[in-house]
Order: sequence, then C-alpha cells, then structure tokens
Amino acid sequence: MKVLHLISGGDTGGAKTHVHSLLEGLQGRIDVSMVCFTDGPFVQEARERGIKVQVFEGRNIFRVAALLEKKVRAEGTQLLHCHGSRGNLMGWMLKRRTGLPVVTTIHSDYRLDYMGRPLARVTYGTANSVALRQMDYYIGVSQAMVDTLIDRGFPPDRFFRISNGLPFPPPPPAQTRAEFLSACGLEAGEGAVVVGIAARLNPVKDIPTLLRGFAKAHAAHPELRLLIAGEGEQRGELEALAAQLDLGGAVCFAGWQSDMNSFCSAIDINALTSVSEGFPYSIVEGARACLPTVSTRVGGIPTLIEHGATGLLFEPGDVDALAGHLSRLAAERSLRRSLGEELYRRAEREFSLAEMVNRQVGIYEAILRRQARPRTGRDGAVICGAYGRGNAGDDAILEAILSELRQIDPDLPIWVLSRNPKSTRRTYQVRTIYTFHVSKFRRYMKRAKLYINGGGSLMQDVTSRRSLWFYLYTLSAAKRLGCKVMMYGCGIGPVNYPSNRKRVGRVLNRDVDVITLRDAHSLQELEDMGITAPRVLLSADPTVMLPAASRQTANDILEKAGLDPEGRYLGLSVRPWPGFRAKAEVFAAAAEYAYEAYGLIPVFLPVECRVDVAASSQVAEKLRRAPFRIIEEHDCSARAIGLFARMDVVVSMRLHALVFSASHGVPLVGVAYDQKVSSFLDMVGQDLHVDLEELTRERLCGLIDAAVGRVGNDSLLFAGVERLRELEHNNSACASQLLSETEGRH
Repeated sequence: MKVLHLISGGDTGGAKTHVHSLLEGLQGRIDVSMVCFTDGPFVQEARERGIKVQVFEGRNIFRVAALLEKKVRAEGTQLLHCHGSRGNLMGWMLKRRTGLPVVTTIHSDYRLDYMGRPLARVTYGTANSVALRQMDYYIGVSQAMVDTLIDRGFPPDRFFRISNGLPFPPPPPAQTRAEFLSACGLEAGEGAVVVGIAARLNPVKDIPTLLRGFAKAHAAHPELRLLIAGEGEQRGELEALAAQLDLGGAVCFAGWQSDMNSFCSAIDINALTSVSEGFPYSIVEGARACLPTVSTRVGGIPTLIEHGATGLLFEPGDVDALAGHLSRLAAERSLRRSLGEELYRRAEREFSLAEMVNRQVGIYEAILRRQARPRTGRDGAVICGAYGRGNAGDDAILEAILSELRQIDPDLPIWVLSRNPKSTRRTYQVRTIYTFHVSKFRRYMKRAKLYINGGGSLMQDVTSRRSLWFYLYTLSAAKRLGCKVMMYGCGIGPVNYPSNRKRVGRVLNRDVDVITLRDAHSLQELEDMGITAPRVLLSADPTVMLPAASRQTANDILEKAGLDPEGRYLGLSVRPWPGFRAKAEVFAAAAEYAYEAYGLIPVFLPVECRVDVAASSQVAEKLRRAPFRIIEEHDCSARAIGLFARMDVVVSMRLHALVFSASHGVPLVGVAYDQKVSSFLDMVGQDLHVDLEELTRERLCGLIDAAVGRVGNDSLLFAGVERLRELEHNNSACASQLLSETEGRH
C-alpha cells in the first residue's frame, strides 16, 4: 500500500501533532510519505522523526500540480491523503488528473478555521469549502465533527472516524515543575494549584470565558494560578481583560510552548474553553499526564471526558459552571487525583498512538477495497420500516439491522426509508430516502440486491390500514424491480379485516423470499393466513443484540434530571391505547406503592416521545406522595437502553422497553395491550404480566412485589434472553444468504 499525504507545511497545534505522530507510526506498516508546500519548522520536525517528506513550493498551483502528477505516477501512489485547505485543493486537482482516490482528514470546523481573519476566510476558506465537496472520502477526528458535516450535506456513507492518539506512557519532562513555571514567569508557591490551557489565542478558544471563570474561582481560592500557553491575534485584548479583572500575578501568558510534557507536568488542572473543536490533542496530552480536566462539552471531547467520571464538563460560555468546577478541584485534592487517574486509564485504552495507527491502516484498506468493488450489476440493500418517527424501539431495530448487515459486508451500500431523512442520515451514516418518495425508492430498488422490511409489527391493520397497504406495496415493488425480499425479525398481526388478510397472504406468498419472526404467535398468524411460499424461521427481535450505555452514563442522565445517581428506581413505560386512560389511576397507585414499600422512585421512560410523554403525564399527575421524573433521553439507542438497564424494576406496556430491560437482566412486569407483549414475555420465560383490560391495583402491586423479589436473581430471565440471542442469528444468516445470491428473481 502506497499513500501520499498532502499538507501545507505551516501547520501548528493539533494538526501538526496528528500528522507527525500518524506518519511516524505508519512507518514500517505501509509505504507512506508526505509533500508540503511550505518549508519550515513543520518539515524540519518531520524529517527529524524519520518521515519521508518533500517540499513543492511555488505560487503557480498548476505547475505544482503537474510536478506532483509526475511524482505519483512514477512512484505508483495508490491513495492521496489530504490535510487542510492547501492539501485539499491540491488533492482535488490531482484527483482530476490521475483518477486516484482522495481522502481528507478534517481536524476542525472549516467554517471556523479563519474566524477573526475575514480576508483569509473569503480566499482560503472558500477554496477549501469547494475542494472539500470534491473529496472521495472523509475522516473526522470526532463523531461530532462527522455529524456536523453530514448535516451540511456531505455523503454520510463516505465518512470514517479516527481518534487522535499519542504514545503511552509519556516521556519524562525535560524540566521540573519549578523550573518550567519559573521560566514562564509564573510565581507559584508550594501550595499553589495551577490551571493550565494550551491553545491558540483566537475567538474559537474563548479564552475570555476562562479568564472570567478563573477570576471567580480565584476570589474563593487565592491559591489558584492560571498558565496560558499560546499565541494569537487576541493576546493584547486578553492581557487587558486579565488586568481589568485584577488578576495580577495569578495569571501568566507564557507564549507558545513546544515542550508539552513539561507544561503538563507543571500544572495541576487542564482546561479548555473552546466553542468548537474536532478533538484537541491538548486533552489527550493532559490525560497522558493524569491531569484532571475541565472542558466545554463540544466536538469529540465527551468521548473521552465523561462528566463526573473522567473529568468535568460545562457548556460553552458558562462562566459560573467553569468557576464552580475550578473551585471544586482547587478544594479537593483527592478528586483531582481520582479524575486524573481514571482519565489516564481510558485514554491509554482508547486514544493511544497504536490504536490511532491501527485505525488509520484499516481506513486505507477499506477505501482501497471499496475502490476495487465492481461498479456494474446490482449491489446494496434498501431498508424500510417505521423509522424517523421518534420511536426509540423502531430506531433501535434499524440500528441492529444496520450493525448486522455491516458485519456481513462492511462496504455494502445501504439506503433507508425514513420519515426524517436528515436525522436518520446523521445518526446511522447511511443514504436516506423520504419514506413516501415513491419514485426515488423505486430507483434504488432497481440497483439493490436486497430489500428488507425491517422489523417491528408492520403487517397489522390495528393502528392503520393504509400503512399496511403501503408496506405491502413496497414488498411487491421490490420484487418486481428485481430485489430479493426479506422480512427481518418481524411481528405479524393482528390483521383483522378479512380483505386485508387475503391481501397479506397473496403478497407474502408471491413476493417475499424469507420471513424471520420474533415470536411464535406470529408464526401461527402466518399459518392462519395460508402463507406457505416464503421460507419462514423463528428468530428474535434484533434489538436483543444491542449494547447499553455504561451505568455511569445512565447515572449522568439521572443526575441531569435532578435525581440521585445512586438512587433506586421503578421504570415506567406507558403508551396511549384504547382503555389506557381509565387505567392511569392504577399505574399511579402502583407507583406510589413501589415508592412506599421499596423506596423505588418512579421514572417515566417514554419510548415514542411524541405520544408517550402525554400518557406518562396522565399517570404522573395522579401521584400524590412519590417524587417522579419524565425523562426524554433517546438521542441514541445505547443511552435509551442504558436507562432501562439502570432501573431496579420496569413496568411497561411498550414491547421494546421490555426487550431493553430483559436484555440486561432487569426484572420486569408487562402490561399487555397486544399479543406481541405477552408473546415476548413467554419467550423469555417471564410470567409477570397482565392484560391491560384486567389491570387492577392489587394485581399490579402483586406483580411488582414478585419482580422486586427477583432483583439480581432471575436465572430464568437470563436463560430466556440467551435463547433469544441464539435465535436472533437467524436474521443475519438469512440476510447473508440472500445477499450472496447475486441474481434477483424477476
């Protein structure tokens, strides 16, 4: 593998550290070299690190491009890797000349790179914006950066993510703490607590917020000191602000510092106040030095800094929150130590140089593999379901299906029909189609190998006959347009209208190749409707395979909602349904009972927020003694599942609330408004359920008693879930088989 990196050569800060560290780590793994367009310290340091680098200087970019074209053709370069505006512009020109694939690493928000420099923003910024749109692939240094670019219309399936990495453990510092602080001009006695920031002094880094927050903390803790390492156009006004805040000798502007090991060894608290970031190296450098870190919650920072566990986070510009965090760390040495040690452990595991290099090699391999993929014939999958409607259960189904398809073929082109294409595109990094854009999804069905009717109870006419007819139409259209057709881990029924039962039987027998079912009741429904032509297998809901967010993440959500992270909770998931309103008093009485008898605080966890919040409120307004919260926290499946996994007992009408809870061993009580609820509970060996129509206070309280008795000791539940996970493999096995059959039936 032969890769050529293109970069300006005048870079500093995180981009310089990333490129130098990456290319040094890639030496010996692949044939990698670099071209810069400016000579100077960047190039000199690269050569000192043993990186192969050439300088192509000159204002005539067309002449430089011609010289580079000769170089890449002569040397057999396979892939161009760009960094920054000059690299992107040259990569675009070389792509047009050579046809080589081009990937760019986006280290920061390109719209903010020239903040405070209007002329550069108009010239370099505009050129970079245009060139970026022409790249074949993109690498973001944080998921937040990837999400931002997808929201701006960049192709979602052309993105990779890489975490900035450094070698662990760090080399020993060249200077002692006292020597370094003295050289910088900061007076810090033996009891001083030094806050440090290493950043460019420009508006993106928002140093004024740091100065104001520090001033408030310093008033309460005079032992605090602030060391600012960096240069930039704002230095003069920042020094004036420090004087205005009467900080005197408590603040030191140390200028640019190249010895980050000594800087990190000299400070006690690492700080960052940026309004925008990709993923800054200063955070990893601080982690490597076991420094407790206070940072804004921006970019990829929360992937390393988990509030309260590996550091402290605040919103950009929140001076009071920053002051509070600094004051707390100044007062609690043990907290500084524990946060720093936990941060080091996580960074060593996930943000090491070795991990970054391995990830980068994997990205190169994926790009070259995709380039070699045949461009003719049918390829890819179209997935349709009740997606993009704000239902955590349906969105979790999509996530599970996508995960399994990517395990089968990581490069498989995928299109998803969604009611909210923008949100689905960003969340799952797939191409999306508005659900009812018929001409568009038919166009992609002509190109795809496989059409998936994706999980859930789509074949039913209780909530809507029109939705049933629509899904049946998509099955028929996919088959006529040449796709293999699969119904994936689905539920069937109820289909009540005789005409609809005939229509379902006719379409499924004629147009579907494989049906995998999530419960035995659905199998009986198919038999009753005379469906015999497709291959039918009992499987399980694909969401049983999804992981939960960590307990700490769930506790953070609880704390944000004003609840004790160490408290005990009864999770409640209710939904509007005929007869529910009359039973709201029963749910409320049972919640009061659980609180008084067992100290379980009711927490309402809506699965489909747009309708479940109202149902939750109907119950909550009847509570008289028990405190409660309604938590709408479904920005990703892992967090939603993590919340259910954090509950001590769950009472639910919603099927996926039961699936999420059961999958992580939480004792549960089902209130069945539909056969699918009791069918699932039967499959996992759970007898704690009651039909909604038969629900009484005494019955529900008795079921809660039984569930509490199973906390931490429900072997039947664990065994039932394991059986489901084994069955669930039938979903992906059938999809794999259909994808391997290259010719669809017509």
